Amino acid sequence: MTRPVPAVLAEYPFHYPIEVRFRDLDALGHVNNAVYATYLESARIAYYQRLVSGSLDRLGIILAELTIRYKAPAHFGDELLVGVRVSRIGGKSFTMDYAIARLGDGALIATAQSVLVAYDYAAGRSVPVSDEFRTRVAELQGRLAGS
Repeated sequence: MTRPVPAVLAEYPFHYPIEVRFRDLDALGHVNNAVYATYLESARIAYYQRLVSGSLDRLGIILAELTIRYKAPAHFGDELLVGVRVSRIGGKSFTMDYAIARLGDGALIATAQSVLVAYDYAAGRSVPVSDEFRTRVAELQGRLAGS
């Protein structure tokens, strides 16, 4: 049986499940702050894979900024769901928003935002965000949040 998506994730068109592992915990028994960056990365990569249907090598992006706001602790065995959306696409960068909720009680665990830059690794420089990326995001999300 699939649990319903927590209400705090209703505005996020993509969801990524995570089960808190023992190795994710700190000495106080809750998920260590640094582990959340890995949770977000995993969700972001899954979102990208949906966009490009598999191979990430043709995407060409680099993480420029990550901000995480912690709202409540998560503990061993918690089932979490990460909501992901692209909220802004500029000329050479785009912004992604995230929310992490616990499936058991729907509690909001953390929110986050990342800025990513379209990047040509061979040339070593930023490039314009591709029309293909814009189109695929619109197909997946229907529209950008806030638009």
